[in-house]
Amino acid sequence: MTATLTSTPLVVRTIPEMREAIRTHRAAAGATASVGFVPTMGFLHDGHASLIGRSARENGLTVLSIFVNPLQFGPNEDFERYPRDEARDLEVAARAGADIVFMPSVAEMYPTPAATQIAVSGVTERLCGASRPGHFDGVGIVVTKLLNIVQPDRAYFGLKDAQQVAVIERMVADLNQPVEIVPCPIVRESDGLAMSSRNVYLSEDERREALVISRTLANVPAWIGAGKDAAQLTAAVKDGISASPLADIDYVETLTYPGLQPPAPEAPLSASGERIIVAAAVRFGRTRLIDNILITTPEA
Repeated sequence: MTATLTSTPLVVRTIPEMREAIRTHRAAAGATASVGFVPTMGFLHDGHASLIGRSARENGLTVLSIFVNPLQFGPNEDFERYPRDEARDLEVAARAGADIVFMPSVAEMYPTPAATQIAVSGVTERLCGASRPGHFDGVGIVVTKLLNIVQPDRAYFGLKDAQQVAVIERMVADLNQPVEIVPCPIVRESDGLAMSSRNVYLSEDERREALVISRTLANVPAWIGAGKDAAQLTAAVKDGISASPLADIDYVETLTYPGLQPPAPEAPLSASGERIIVAAAVRFGRTRLIDNILITTPEA
């Protein structure tokens, strides 16, 4: 197998090499071997490191993929300017405990234009699915390809993009893919901002104003406890975020999770007995940030 060997991890750039590395591990480790997988688009931060670390604790081998997938970017989105730093990513991967880093090129993943589409209905019509048409079709095909290549026992995804987790869980269930999807909590900066590779785009003023998202979402449990219904809760969150003069709201929605459907109208959420997500996407300048809070409400 031809691959670039650093102190740790092993860097693999082709699909045949990746498959051979997994075969070698399973043959050496025996029937009890487990493979954990963390798919990313790189420019790693502590949120990614937490996923890698959890996989390393729970599996005999941890594979990290770094691939900026062009199919999930719209025509006016930031594919070309999406931050990339291979050397830094490899340092983070090594410190976090990754054993293999799979870093394919676009030509390796898509030697010809993809003729197959994977569309997950029901959970993609709202939130980012509505504001970024085609985004989750691109996510579906790349995640399916990566799962087919790596063939992990578990795959780890951060709940900052909770809709993506819901989409992937449904896709894996519908296609009987033999992998456990492991959702992991949002990792935040010390001041509460959800960690994101796109945070690097924020100016000093935008970075400061962006805290309005997490600070507003932190009020959600109290607002639910006070008896707000979904429409009232959504309005309260919009009002809170709009207090920032730099905030340009893409969406704020209150939905059930993971089905991503509207809760019963005009009914207090405090006694719904459902898991509720309040999700927001907000632009600060050219930078679009997403965040959410998940609440399990008691039954009446």
